[in-house]
Amino acid sequence: MMEITGHSVEKINDTTGILVGDRYEFTIDIAVPEDDDLHRENGLYVRVIFSLHENEGRIVQYHFYEKTTDESLDFALEEDEEALIIDYCKQVVLSV
Repeated sequence: MMEITGHSVEKINDTTGILVGDRYEFTIDIAVPEDDDLHRENGLYVRVIFSLHENEGRIVQYHFYEKTTDESLDFALEEDEEALIIDYCKQVVLSV
């Protein structure tokens, strides 16, 4: 199971007004067990575009990266990991 160890977040302004709700770009530091295929010795982060509309949060897009090289990794979130990230992002956004 992955663990969130930190984050940075920035609100994305939609100047066109086409998108409904608010968008945020998160960079979330994560730790995974050594026996996980996703594990990297130098650490990992996931960049997430998160949408919040009428108190409903969802992931619009995400990518995993190796920390020191910023190499993109081709992995998918598992259901429980996706739920963890959605909940985490929603809590951060609503606490501001």
